[in-house]
Amino acid sequence: MPAYAWKGKNRLGEIQEGVLVSDSKDAAGITLKRNGIEVISIRPQEVKGTKSVGKVNPKDLAIFTRQFSVMIDAGLPLVQCLEILGSQQQDKGFARIIDTVRQDVEKGATLQASLSKHPKAFSDLYVNMVGAGEAGGILDTILQRLSQYIEKAVKLTAKVKSAMMYPVAIITIAVLVVTVIMLKVIPVFSAMYEGLGSKLPFPTQVCIGLSNLLIHYGWLVVVLLVGVGIGLKQYYQTPGGKLQLDALMLKIPVIGDLLLKVAVARFCRTLGTLTSSGVPILEGMEITARTAGNQVIMNAILKAKDAVEQGRNISAPLMEAKVFPPMVVQMVGVGEATGALDAMLGKVADFYEDEVDNAVASLTSLLEPIMIAVLGGIIGFIVIAMYMPIFGLAEAFDKG
Repeated sequence: MPAYAWKGKNRLGEIQEGVLVSDSKDAAGITLKRNGIEVISIRPQEVKGTKSVGKVNPKDLAIFTRQFSVMIDAGLPLVQCLEILGSQQQDKGFARIIDTVRQDVEKGATLQASLSKHPKAFSDLYVNMVGAGEAGGILDTILQRLSQYIEKAVKLTAKVKSAMMYPVAIITIAVLVVTVIMLKVIPVFSAMYEGLGSKLPFPTQVCIGLSNLLIHYGWLVVVLLVGVGIGLKQYYQTPGGKLQLDALMLKIPVIGDLLLKVAVARFCRTLGTLTSSGVPILEGMEITARTAGNQVIMNAILKAKDAVEQGRNISAPLMEAKVFPPMVVQMVGVGEATGALDAMLGKVADFYEDEVDNAVASLTSLLEPIMIAVLGGIIGFIVIAMYMPIFGLAEAFDKG
């Protein structure tokens, strides 16, 4: 996203300068005006100081935000809060970012403008909520909501990772075991059977053929797998590829249901947090769309945003998208009608986060026997296939 260097006057008539990350020059001007800045000039500028620092650990960001809110609530000056937080931060990269933000604030920049210079550390959601808190004089409350949001997002991500960890571990072990058998065990049997002179059973021929393939062309198999992986990754970077693969992921039995529940929980939690913090609904929906994590969900939210711009409510375009469950759409509609959209979104988010817990448990219980059966079947097939010639010899001796 482009950055814009701006110069303007605050409500006290003081000249301030800063850099704001925004979609366009006009959007940057609207954001500054909403924050009480009378714009003098805005020009495009490359954001500096962020390329060398990677993303901040979400747990570190949550702790930083919660401590920040406590200090602001206690009445400590903004610059002193940042100085204390920077000095006690163990992550050196994050500490440098905090120190840079402190220096910008000391020069007269708003906290929002200072944070916007570091998009890898502070997301659009974070920056916009801080801006709303500054404009409304409720920065401590907004920071508390932000820390709660980040903590819940971290827990949600951890749940999905834990659900994926077991099948990945089982598949990895299965691949290693089968590879060792193919490279070390089957060649011994193959050499032994060469002296028999009789025709080997078909399953035995298959196992020996696969073993020879891995021994002589294993490197080619690895190259092909790596090539397919890189190709899929590059295809996923394209708009069409991302849309197709994300749509495919949502259609996978059990896993697709889990991913949809995660996306719905994230959508409701993000939009609810933004609207309750005073961020305009259109800007909130745009930020929520960018944090959806799935192109299908993102497109549905952006279509709903366009409909809201035309004067429609949110629930109708969400229903037309046929992505969100009917219960979610109905709850959003009730929230709009009663003027309590943020509270309703929070309740839906709580419900679907519990649903994610249940989906993770059912996924684990379902995958465990399937993985064991598949692994046992593969090993069993190899063992039987390699002993079939010996059984044939035993029968021949009995007949003789």
